[in-house]
Amino acid sequence: MSTAPGRPVRGSSTGRPMMAALDLLGKRWTLRVVWELQQAPAGFRELRRRADEMSSSVLADRLRQLTEVGIVTTDDQGVYQLTELGRGLRPALEPLRVWAEEWADALGPPQ
Repeated sequence: MSTAPGRPVRGSSTGRPMMAALDLLGKRWTLRVVWELQQAPAGFRELRRRADEMSSSVLADRLRQLTEVGIVTTDDQGVYQLTELGRGLRPALEPLRVWAEEWADALGPPQ
């Protein structure tokens, strides 16, 4: 199993839940996959398209990891969606989304 509470992770030998969450969600593209699946369930190709054509191998790896830890599930037609546990990330990510919008407004249009 990949990163999970109770298992040592990068930067923490204890596997405390917060350290495991930071390790999992801090991996490249992981939050993007979660974000896209919050918008709507998707098959592999659609998810890859929505995620700006991230490499197939990275997407497959992230989906595997997120599935192993109970954040994502897939049905028999290959459609990925967040589990109830995965949907629980929405309230945690919402303040970051709001802050990102404020940050963009503060910087103004790209030059």
